[in-house]
Amino acid sequence: MKIHRLHFTQRLPIGLDEAWRFFSDPRNLPVITPPWLNFRITSEIPEKMYAGLIITYRVSPLLGWPVGWVTEITHVAEPRLFVDEQRFGPYRFWHHQHIFDETPDGVEMQDIVHYALPFGPLGQLANSLVVRQKLHDIFNFRRLTLERLFVGKEVASLYREG
Repeated sequence: MKIHRLHFTQRLPIGLDEAWRFFSDPRNLPVITPPWLNFRITSEIPEKMYAGLIITYRVSPLLGWPVGWVTEITHVAEPRLFVDEQRFGPYRFWHHQHIFDETPDGVEMQDIVHYALPFGPLGQLANSLVVRQKLHDIFNFRRLTLERLFVGKEVASLYREG
């Protein structure tokens, strides 16, 4: 099984507490997820995230085909880190770290994603042809949406892929 890695960093001019409140609330996921994914939370969401929280979604990643996705929040170190892992869904393996660090002018957020696809060599081909680019598109949408929400049109965030 080949595990792929994506690393995105974005700086926003907001405080650590504000960043934590926004990103640790799964109800904000539909706001920062591209509409073409038809993302919908299907479980109840508590007021506060905690390790062991199970969240269910419906998402249409390819050709509008709906897929169920079950995520567990496995680690929470408020206000600096949380990790979500797929328990059931389109990936063979999904581990997503959300890291928040204070900076002199706001907060630096990192998304570190490790993922693997099912179907062996066919999954590798799908990753090369479609999946990796779709994931980049999703995180680019997120970046642009966060700039619109927290930065405004005249200031660009510092964004990089690693």
